[in-house]
Amino acid sequence: MTDTDIKKGLAGVVVDYTAVSKVNPETNSLLYRGYPVQELAATQSFEAVAHLLWHGELPSDAQLAELRESERQHRALLPSVKAVIDGLPVDAHPMDEVRTAVSAIGAEETAGISNVLDAVGSPEENLERSIRLFAQLPAIVAYGQRRRRGLDLVEARDDLDYAANFLWQTFGEEPDEVVVDAFNRSMILYAEHSFNASTFTARVITSTLSDLYSAVTGAIGALKGPLHGGANEAVLHILTEIGDASNVVPWLDAALAEKRKIMGFGHRVYKKGDSRVPTMKAALDTLVAHYDRPDVAELYETLESEFVSRKGIYPNLDYPSGPAYSLMGFDTLTFTPLFVAARITGWTAHILEQQASNALIRPLSAYNGPDERHVEGYVPDEAELEVAERPEESAG
Repeated sequence: MTDTDIKKGLAGVVVDYTAVSKVNPETNSLLYRGYPVQELAATQSFEAVAHLLWHGELPSDAQLAELRESERQHRALLPSVKAVIDGLPVDAHPMDEVRTAVSAIGAEETAGISNVLDAVGSPEENLERSIRLFAQLPAIVAYGQRRRRGLDLVEARDDLDYAANFLWQTFGEEPDEVVVDAFNRSMILYAEHSFNASTFTARVITSTLSDLYSAVTGAIGALKGPLHGGANEAVLHILTEIGDASNVVPWLDAALAEKRKIMGFGHRVYKKGDSRVPTMKAALDTLVAHYDRPDVAELYETLESEFVSRKGIYPNLDYPSGPAYSLMGFDTLTFTPLFVAARITGWTAHILEQQASNALIRPLSAYNGPDERHVEGYVPDEAELEVAERPEESAG
């Protein structure tokens, strides 16, 4: 095997089929089950998109009503899960908090199942588990932010849709429709993106016949990394560091001279710009107008213009979503947990797909360590010699 055979990071390697999503190279559009995501974000609720990802089709009115009823029944934060969160340090990283909470939900859901194969669950059981996680993550994320601010849990309301209730549980105020719409669009845009690092992690864990909660917990761990899910947090840190549009040029001069990585720009899949950005930028514009913050738009647009003109690299979804979430009132540390709450739909859709046509994901590696060597004085027994002398197993 030569160096050219090694695909670091599995770049360019196709490992399986998926019907969940793809990027259409002809239109540069991200498609969920064939639908351009910008069309879904402009016309659908997040609940409807969740149904699409899980079932392959947009819901009828009756199907959407059924999903909404089920989701609202499971919104409450379980007392045992709240106790687990309360047992963590207040300054624990929010992604550790979310990961631990999901693991606690899984432990409670699968309690009493001694055979790990039984914990895997049927497709119907795993769809129900997916809906429960979808419903409970807003309470987990919202309570995490409130706990760090020294505030109490806000109970869910079943008279609000998913996006409005999420904001209600976070801030304790009924949100304006402009904010609800922008938040709903952001959740749809973050819901799914093919075999990204966290989704692939979930599929690898699922392929071992582990349970859905273990797969989601692993996916959250992958998403925590700043090269994947933490980028929108990094964008806000950058914008805060710059402070004002007038500081963009000297700041960028210094950052490029120091070879700093400018988060929020570039994407491994999109080479001509992220198709999700215009939709999220439009949502950001509505928030800028709603909160009367033209300074945010000026800083955003100045940095984008300068960076694109110098490097020819365009923004990704994290660039507009960071300032949008900040204007809504979310703490910067909450941004990646919001990503979890959105991506739970895509992750679980892939988990269901992996379980339906499973093969253990176990790639090979190219060894570049020392040649075989032996411990001085060690004498192999006959059983070891017998194994060494056996012919190789037939691949056929």
